[in-house]
Amino acid sequence: MTTSTSSLLGERTASAPPVRIVHLGLGAFHRSHQAWYTARAADAEQWGIAAYSGRSAALAEALSAQQGLYTLVVRSPDDDRAERIGSIVRAHGGSELDRFLADVAAPTTAIVSLTITEAAYSSAETDVDVPVLRSLGEGIEPTDAEPRTALGRLVVALEGRRRGRGGSLALVSCDNLPDNGGVLRAAVGSLADAVPGLGDWVEEHVSFVSSSVDRITPRLSDEETAELTDRYGDRAPVVAEPFSDWVIAGAFPAGRPQWETAGARFTDDLEPWEARKLWLLNGAHTLLASLGRLRGHLTVAEAIVDTECLRAVDAYWDEACRHLPVALGLAEYRAALLDRFRNPRIRHLLAQIGLDADTKMRVRIAPVAERERRAGRSAAACAAVVAAWLAVEGQGSDLPAVRLSVADLSAALGADADFVEAVHRNRRQVGDLTLR
Repeated sequence: MTTSTSSLLGERTASAPPVRIVHLGLGAFHRSHQAWYTARAADAEQWGIAAYSGRSAALAEALSAQQGLYTLVVRSPDDDRAERIGSIVRAHGGSELDRFLADVAAPTTAIVSLTITEAAYSSAETDVDVPVLRSLGEGIEPTDAEPRTALGRLVVALEGRRRGRGGSLALVSCDNLPDNGGVLRAAVGSLADAVPGLGDWVEEHVSFVSSSVDRITPRLSDEETAELTDRYGDRAPVVAEPFSDWVIAGAFPAGRPQWETAGARFTDDLEPWEARKLWLLNGAHTLLASLGRLRGHLTVAEAIVDTECLRAVDAYWDEACRHLPVALGLAEYRAALLDRFRNPRIRHLLAQIGLDADTKMRVRIAPVAERERRAGRSAAACAAVVAAWLAVEGQGSDLPAVRLSVADLSAALGADADFVEAVHRNRRQVGDLTLR
């Protein structure tokens, strides 16, 4: 149901689709993207989602009170268009481990998708669950385990599926990481090896699907949520830009929705698509999250109309585009990104984008700088981005400190004296945001 006027959310008018997808990381982006594509697929009536939040159960409780239904408000520069989404059949808090284990173990489950943030894939995050997983080989049942991380819960659930002979399934990463399916494979494989026999089962029965996801979905303030609740009768609304993109690579051994009928693309070579998106869109966001805040801006839309910020974005894009295929339509993509960034009705907070900035710098900015330096160029635009990030973090007050921070992003760049000096030179020109 699509409308441009006020309406109540209402109730389901038909039977909910059967749960065949389990999602880990219920939040605004999942609901504006993967759940939206699933709801718009030609076979949507065959694919329901059971979605699990992270730490907070508040969103899951709000959705449960609405039978999983919610309003997606597509916000253009001129108006709002509201669409009721019904692909989420059940919503649960992350603490409902027994229910999560049962959903993943169910033979009817074909897909587990994830939006758990980039940092959640790090071994520094997941190693805390290795003793828990080892206990599964010592007589502990999966339902008695107490994993603390998202991937720990997933691996415990995979052991439950193995014991229950649930069959093959696909794991689909939708986080902003290059080769996110490969990163997920490595993280899950490392944890699964702590459980006798599980690593081999995962190799045989689990596919790891990579995807490039794109839709600007700002975090709503309490006031914005209250206004939309009054307008649509919805306690869990989502706002997103009109643009959306999903490029997917990998096998689905137990089937999948016809996402291509909703606009998703399937490819055998995801790397150039994800690099275009990570470097140009996400890289520019990371740049603006630092430089924009240093210049007193709160949102992407504010920062991008600042000529200094726009000049920095264009210079960074010039460096990144030297390492992307021209066939990807780079000029058109850049122009479209500027239009998207300038949408004044999408309040995309720079502080939100700046969360986990070091992880984002490693996958969005450092790869471009490394390629530029290997090509014999200065990577001056990338050096300026790194300097702005250090300023926002209040780090890098002297050359040795800059070198350590750069090395933490990239060993190659940290050993590159000219690049480190360029970062230090830029760093001296800006003050610390933390001191303002």
